[in-house]
Amino acid sequence: MASQNPIRRKLVIVGDGTCMWQNITAMFVRAWRVPQGILRSQSHSVAINLANPAEAVFDNYVAEIRLDEKPVQLALWDTAGQEEYERLRPMSYSKSHVILIAFALDTPDSLENVTTKWIEEVRSICGPSIPVILVGCKADLRPQTITPDTPWVTREQGERVAQAIGARAYKECSALKIEGVDDVFETATRAREGAAARPPCKMPR
Repeated sequence: MASQNPIRRKLVIVGDGTCMWQNITAMFVRAWRVPQGILRSQSHSVAINLANPAEAVFDNYVAEIRLDEKPVQLALWDTAGQEEYERLRPMSYSKSHVILIAFALDTPDSLENVTTKWIEEVRSICGPSIPVILVGCKADLRPQTITPDTPWVTREQGERVAQAIGARAYKECSALKIEGVDDVFETATRAREGAAARPPCKMPR
């Protein structure tokens, strides 16, 4: 049987540094727990050079997986927590298919920044049609009982924000316990299904 050409998807992750998203992407490429498993993975840093000598380095991961018996090659661009490269980060959106906006469940301000900063940046560069997944990180640390005095974001609050920004889905995960990580990336991969006719995000001018 002839080998299938892999479906290629570029996922860009943005968000405040408090979400510790880098741990999640690293966990994903090492052990995404779907039955088919990872075929191959690699990681490296990507430098984005401008006309001047300045450059920004973002973490880049590539994972080849199988989803519904089809090969999928995921390129994960992790810019979350690299606010020092604010001016250069928009370059990473080029040719992206899905955007993941991450925030920390123990930092309500990071959820507020989703609505006041991140979704505005994504929509201004990629337009209104690109799929967005909202992801709450550090789910393992959230206490079962939350009072008004505890600085934790509830699932209901996250879901409300996801609906308000027009996200395709809201997910929570834990890098420490590797819980929900597979669901996040499977949801992001499927977010482009049925949307092949739409071009990916173009390079900002």
